[in-house]
Amino acid sequence: MKKFWRFGALIGSFCLMIGCTAEEEASHSEEEESPSTNEEESDEEDSANGIDIEESDEEAVTLESEDESEAEEVESEKDEPEYKYEVNDASSIVPIDEATSEVVLMTIDDAPEDYGHKMAETLAEEEIPAIFFINGHFIDDEEGEEQLKQIDELGFEIGNHTMTHRNLNDLSEEEQHEEIVDLNDKIEDITGERPRFFRAPFGENTEYSRSLMEEEEMISMNWTYGYDWEEEYLEEEALAEQMVETEHLSNGANLLMHDREWSYEALPAIVDGIEEKGYEFVDPDLIGSSEE
Repeated sequence: MKKFWRFGALIGSFCLMIGCTAEEEASHSEEEESPSTNEEESDEEDSANGIDIEESDEEAVTLESEDESEAEEVESEKDEPEYKYEVNDASSIVPIDEATSEVVLMTIDDAPEDYGHKMAETLAEEEIPAIFFINGHFIDDEEGEEQLKQIDELGFEIGNHTMTHRNLNDLSEEEQHEEIVDLNDKIEDITGERPRFFRAPFGENTEYSRSLMEEEEMISMNWTYGYDWEEEYLEEEALAEQMVETEHLSNGANLLMHDREWSYEALPAIVDGIEEKGYEFVDPDLIGSSEE
């Protein structure tokens, strides 16, 4: 009886196990089928509620495209320069809105002849921004090109001072075009950027050169004061004192210096003296037009 009971118990356990397994398989089978059923029910519900899945996908793509467009617009706005100063008719630097007015602009003409790249190094060490106005005949050889690249790579603004420094009043329109636009092309070939600023030799512009400024989207300027070509200031100390103590040093003054040995030697004293008087040297990147 005990053996039979044990056998019967084994049979009962075996049957019980088979039954459980069958139920688990059935349950598992139902679970596998349920996602499909749920998806179908979901689709039916969406259809019942008037939701078109394809339309929903299209809307998502449209929204994504709109987001990308907005992001591109924001990025474009970031790339646009924010000008804080402009050049007035007297070639002074004046604030457009509420920028500080106690600024001056440093400019170096007739570069890069002998000392332009050294002047750039001095200014870079002092973290003083400036515009270097280039003559084309100084960048006709490899050495000149390398010096221009050096000035540019130090972070200085490169301006156009014509190809050969001839008085524009003595030239035909075609010749003026060559003096200005051809130099823009040449500078762009070397540095990768087209000049934004122009200074006419001897400060002599013409109606045609002014029209070229509009076509080339350039800003023309002369200067407020400069002395390094006058006989009494052709040495370091005299020049430095005059540049700092002149009555013309004022808000927005446009300082003119040249690629000369005595100008290079006087440069540190000039920078220090002007800063001691409370002026900042304006970054040319901040100079534009209130209409831009």
